[in-house]
Amino acid sequence: MLRYPDIDPVAFSLGPISVHWYGLMYIFGITIAWLLAKSRLAKFDPNWNGEKLADLVFYCALGVVVGGRLGYILFYDFPIYAAEPLKIFKVWQGGMSFHGGMVGVLLATWWFARRNNKTFFQLADFIAPFVPIGLGLGRIGNFINGELWGKPTDLPWGMIFPYDPEHVARHPSQLYQCFLEGIVLFLILWFFSKKPRPPMAVSGMFLFWYGLFRFIVEFVRLPDQQLGYLAFGWLTMGQLLCLPMIIVGLVLLVLAYRPNNLQER
Repeated sequence: MLRYPDIDPVAFSLGPISVHWYGLMYIFGITIAWLLAKSRLAKFDPNWNGEKLADLVFYCALGVVVGGRLGYILFYDFPIYAAEPLKIFKVWQGGMSFHGGMVGVLLATWWFARRNNKTFFQLADFIAPFVPIGLGLGRIGNFINGELWGKPTDLPWGMIFPYDPEHVARHPSQLYQCFLEGIVLFLILWFFSKKPRPPMAVSGMFLFWYGLFRFIVEFVRLPDQQLGYLAFGWLTMGQLLCLPMIIVGLVLLVLAYRPNNLQER
């Protein structure tokens, strides 16, 4: 069994204001993604400048935060937030949904593409390789918060989390997700997108592989206590939300590589 590092969720304090690691992970993720996007900007569109990219990053970041928060409230814990509306603003306590954040980014991408003479998939394919950076860092934030742990295990890397009332060794599922959804997914998309690809291909790869990785890890991650298992006694909300992603990802890849689409490039 590995010892849980028990890191203070508060990174530092400025007077009465406490800055949490969870929030910093979002800032780090957005900043790193921004820098990497800047390195590929000329290849994406030589006419775009840093200011245009900054605008895109701002709207996508807004989509992540607003969509992620609203997604968590609607998908995972609506009764609690309906009873305590002010809790909606306590984002430092966790409670963000990837699927909600994805919807927020998709809406921001659609809106920004329309305003800048791009198609939706031109912009989505450009953005997709940078998303895993934020996903991986977000899971590190979950790990530091000691939340979203996995099922009990007797494997040598099991950990006892500080807020676990059962006080048993569990799968560090946050780190599994950081590795698969963050590092592995980033490498897949980064190298796949280095070569010219037909529209929809990079987006399809993102949806398929993220959905698959998340679906797999959910088998060892405990479902949210207020929801439990939702279908067949073993499917979680995360898995139910990932199934459409896997299917849509495959459909996009088929459409991207159909002969007509390749000829239109």
